Amino acid sequence: MSASTPSPSGGPLVEGPQDPEHEPGATYALEPEYVASLTRRVRATTGGTDPVYSPLDGAPLAHVPQSTEGDVAEAFERARRAQQAWARTGLEERAAMLLRLHDLVLERQDEIADMVVRESGKARKHAFDEILHVALTARYYARTAHDHLAPQRRLGVIPGLTRVEVNRVPKGVVGIISPWNYPFTLALCDGLPALLAGNAVVTKPDAQTMLSALLGAQLLEEAGFPTELWQVVAGPGSVVGTAIVERADYVCFTGSTATGRIIAHGCAERLIGCSLELGGKNPMLVLRDADLERAAEGAVRATFSNAGQLCVSIERIFVADQVYDRFVERLVARTEAMTLGATLDWDNDMGSLISQQQLEAVTHHVDEAVAKGARVLAGGKARPDLGPYFYEPTILEGVTPDMACFQDETFGPVVSLYRFHDEADAVARANEGEYGLNASIYSKNGTRARAIARHVKAGTVNINEAFAATFASVDAPMGGMRQSGLGRRQGAEGIHRYTETQSVATQRLLRFAPVLGMSDEGYAKVMTANLRLMKKLGRA
Repeated sequence: MSASTPSPSGGPLVEGPQDPEHEPGATYALEPEYVASLTRRVRATTGGTDPVYSPLDGAPLAHVPQSTEGDVAEAFERARRAQQAWARTGLEERAAMLLRLHDLVLERQDEIADMVVRESGKARKHAFDEILHVALTARYYARTAHDHLAPQRRLGVIPGLTRVEVNRVPKGVVGIISPWNYPFTLALCDGLPALLAGNAVVTKPDAQTMLSALLGAQLLEEAGFPTELWQVVAGPGSVVGTAIVERADYVCFTGSTATGRIIAHGCAERLIGCSLELGGKNPMLVLRDADLERAAEGAVRATFSNAGQLCVSIERIFVADQVYDRFVERLVARTEAMTLGATLDWDNDMGSLISQQQLEAVTHHVDEAVAKGARVLAGGKARPDLGPYFYEPTILEGVTPDMACFQDETFGPVVSLYRFHDEADAVARANEGEYGLNASIYSKNGTRARAIARHVKAGTVNINEAFAATFASVDAPMGGMRQSGLGRRQGAEGIHRYTETQSVATQRLLRFAPVLGMSDEGYAKVMTANLRLMKKLGRA
């Protein structure tokens, strides 16, 4: 497993012992004016700040202003005023702004990728995934705006006399609480359809990756969206997150299942809707007729993208007996060939974990499993020589139910392997546990694989792909079953969640009451006859 050390230009950032006078992180600082242009977008009046550090080397990146509950209240007041005017803005104009955002994201991708890598520690190619996803999302909703939001005609109760239209009315102000693992796209992609639908947004990005989210807010303004329409607050979830839930007309959250339950409870108390994309212990099935090279390549991406810090990443691989040894040989070889490093260039296959907390969680899962008898086929240890939170991509065999990594989400670069004899048994084992977010099936028989997918309890299932096919297909809904969440992002569901449906019916000529001296009993007989006639005519 090869390694490199970091620098903004691709050269060393943290020098080795041969350069003892070098100050770690000195060449990694962002320009103060640039940082200030981002952090001033936080709605905050306390004067207090919290530092943001790079997980690549621990270097300070910025001091982010911290919001109070009063600041959140002010953010919502400003957002509501902006939303009233925004709701009267034509749909074509809103869509045009999304297309401008699409172009800006592609034009500024180097700047965005640099920020995401610095702040999250991920490899540059995984930072590009975020750029790609935001551009795809912006273009998709811009191009399908009328399909999702234009008034739709529906069947009236009396053909020709009852006209019914269904309107999509914005909910008002949407609260978005986004995570650190995909700090650019998850700060933006859920909010774009909310804006298109006529809402304003108040967002709380994770404290560890505020700058990537603030860069997204800057690009929204440059694309033409009104400044007050997208409010950013910062601070502890117990204070700022709670204040958002107490004020929003709808809440979108991506994060842990434990926090999702708390948010769902708060939304239920207020009778407002929410969408929650939560944890996963995602399975991959490698069937006996799988293309093993393709399956091994997909497994590496599925498991180690963003150092495994991806809600839809694969943490369990079930492999048919007939191909198990050959698959494992290929998977181990590909894993051991991976390049780890903390640079801003394209040379790294995997970057760093985000924090000491994540490193400790991953280390505990692996060490406990090994202590109880699991075998390490690749990786299995931290790499402080590369950076403070690096951990090797790790493959475990012999994991049993008494080990924490068997059912608990690791959220790191760790995968466990299991043999299976019977495909029905493999599906049953894949469905074990409380989660149901993503799954992957590898087979040369697509029809058979799709049939098996219907029995897998997961909101998304990828055939002969790891996770990208569903994640990037933004016309299709994405979300979890069971403890993996509520609601869906992307597709029609991803924008309709931010609207209220309003039915408007116009009645002509006939009224719904007796006419011309008809008795109530006579009216009932006429209506009964009409219902029977409509059934014979095949009417809905």
